[in-house]
Amino acid sequence: MSTPTNRAKRASVPESALLLDPYLDSIIEPADHRAIEDHTPQPDRFAQLDRRGFLRASALAGGGLMVTYWMPVREARANAESDVNPSAARENSFEPNAYVRITPDGYISLFATAPEIGQGVKTSLPMILAEELDADWNRVRVEQAPIDPQVYGRQSAGGSRTLASSWTALRKAGASARALLIEAAAQRWQVPSSECTTEPCVVVHPPTGLRLDYGALTDAAARIDLAKLAEPTLKDPKDFRILGTRVTGVDNRALVTGQPLFGIDQTLPGLLHAAYVKCPARGGRVAKANLDEVRALPGVRNAFSLTGTGMPTEVMPGVAIVADSTWAVLRAREALRIEWDESSAAKDSFSKASEQARGLGPRGAETLRETGEVDATFEGAPKTVEGFYSYPFVAHAPLEPQNCTAWFKQGAIELWAPTQTPDRALPVIAKVLDIPQDRVTVHQTRAGGGFGRRLINDPMCEAALISQRVGAPIKLLWTREDDTAHDFYRVGGFHRLRGALNAEGKLVAWQDHFISFSHDGKSPVSGGNISETEFPALLVENFHLSQSLLPLATPCGPWRAPRSNAIAFVVQCFMDELACEAGRDQVEFWLELLGEPRWLESGNPYALHTGRAAAVIRLAAEKSGWGEKLAPRHGRGLAFHFSHAGHFAEVAEVHVDESKRISVTRVTVAGDIGPVINPSGAENQCEGAVIDGLSTMLGLALELEDGRISPLNFDRYRLLRMPQTPRVDVHFVKSDFAPSGVGEPALPPLAPAVCNAIFAATGERVRSLPLVGAGFRTRA
Repeated sequence: MSTPTNRAKRASVPESALLLDPYLDSIIEPADHRAIEDHTPQPDRFAQLDRRGFLRASALAGGGLMVTYWMPVREARANAESDVNPSAARENSFEPNAYVRITPDGYISLFATAPEIGQGVKTSLPMILAEELDADWNRVRVEQAPIDPQVYGRQSAGGSRTLASSWTALRKAGASARALLIEAAAQRWQVPSSECTTEPCVVVHPPTGLRLDYGALTDAAARIDLAKLAEPTLKDPKDFRILGTRVTGVDNRALVTGQPLFGIDQTLPGLLHAAYVKCPARGGRVAKANLDEVRALPGVRNAFSLTGTGMPTEVMPGVAIVADSTWAVLRAREALRIEWDESSAAKDSFSKASEQARGLGPRGAETLRETGEVDATFEGAPKTVEGFYSYPFVAHAPLEPQNCTAWFKQGAIELWAPTQTPDRALPVIAKVLDIPQDRVTVHQTRAGGGFGRRLINDPMCEAALISQRVGAPIKLLWTREDDTAHDFYRVGGFHRLRGALNAEGKLVAWQDHFISFSHDGKSPVSGGNISETEFPALLVENFHLSQSLLPLATPCGPWRAPRSNAIAFVVQCFMDELACEAGRDQVEFWLELLGEPRWLESGNPYALHTGRAAAVIRLAAEKSGWGEKLAPRHGRGLAFHFSHAGHFAEVAEVHVDESKRISVTRVTVAGDIGPVINPSGAENQCEGAVIDGLSTMLGLALELEDGRISPLNFDRYRLLRMPQTPRVDVHFVKSDFAPSGVGEPALPPLAPAVCNAIFAATGERVRSLPLVGAGFRTRA
């Protein structure tokens, strides 16, 4: 690899593949992307709307606005649902907006617009609606909304922003529906609506004791013009009946009884099964293949090569096999012989990149931020600390491998897929097939894990193209090896750090040379960037952050808590090094650095708030028993990280025996995410983040040599097993700040907390992940 300059040398990969990062950036609108990663404030899109404006923009889906009114909503949704559920659009139902339907029998359908990938939004979003509607949760039916950006706006799941982006709009949607029901009852009783109130699913007139069930008011409520009513009042949080309570997931019964919720479960009449085989080095093309031999095998319907679009996010060159069964496809795949043209394929080597990174000095080719007198402070400091940190490429490894069912017929395509971005799939599929976008229909299924991988819809594009070619319904199913070999990886990286302490043990200077990768020689790969305001940039007077970019052709993408999942490990472990060198208690060292409560970026509600940070650090310390004496070779470690608008501190407790077998016995999580919508779901996400983070840091790493990834399956890429999972205690700060997500910000502090605990237990400092690389082993 070449010596890095201000702009990395362009990686050897087809020009079209270099469009990967702009595509990923477009998945989250640029302004929202900054809010997620750089914490730039986003305006409350509903704060300035008048009454009629709210009617025209009455539905928000993960950040997007829906422009509609009552009848168009009903007709559009009825049309979208007609092929899936002909009885869905019921007569005489009350549909005040795109989220709510109440039928005369008193049952309420609430529509969840965002994909459910295990993060719980199919439950939590309807809870917000139900609260302001004053619904009886036992009479609520939650349905997955049809994918229709014209009705729902943006429908996607990523960045832990769904709840935060939807909070105001969903509350107003529920409150508006409730106001219409109250007005309908008041007109029937001929009393002022101001004298009426509600109980769950009932309108009540306290002076007379009159009561009417919501179901009895559907017809009358549907004829009232909301624009003529006063602005509906949102509930005071102290009056919440549903929000803040434990509500089980709406799909839980279906999940434990094996109902067909996932993409992999889908079936259709006459369904064929397909595989798509691509070059193990990205960018390789099919030179020749024994297609005639494969076509002659039992059960095989067809085998053919595709040139694809040349875009990693769409369809790369490969060979498709279509057969009567999955077994026939797999047998045919074993017999397939492909000679690849790898003249334009990736030749990346992470081992060579690691060697080059270790040879670079303390300052990078490009300065991202410099404040104060860094060099002079280091020269005069009584104590300095240096460290070189590294972390590997890792895979997303969702338990449900990539899949999609597609049926191309009569010039139109219908797809069933566990995608995180169904709305984004519509124009991409239309482009790949060269058909109008209104001829593309996507049905959202539940996803068996996503973690950012399913933000990219390449399996959908492949399935669509194969179905168009064979003219029949097909289910494309990737093997585990496909899923790993053709992932969009969490990129590896390196940091060369220096810190300076004054005589009182206070942090007075910080220097970080960040070494990452670039596809185009201009910008870091997706997930491989760092913000100039990354902690502790705004808290240390003398600060220098620089970067060097090495060339890379292998595609990378968002991985749970993009960039934070690795940066937190580096920064928080180095903070622990500094505290130990200063002879200070870590909690004390942290709180001194944070100082007085304040937003680090004035007027930015998505920036780090030092008071919130201090509160979660204190809470984690208190609940974990920080400072209490432990047995020999036991240790506690503390870490804090702010990302995705969430403030989280975690304390890990570990035991390491003489042979370096490690057992993480307990993890205490403390978070501030604003109001907790569903404690059951929020705790579940924190527990999952701890397990996911622990699994990754203990033993997961991909080798990248000659453009090829290994290992490819779970026999060597070993996820954490159930007996290895620790006790996880989750605590939330009671907070009046705006709500934020939890699935991503709870993950980053885990790795540094465990590494700091290892140092406390053994005196051995961990600066490279995974732990197995340093000789640690996990207990069975």
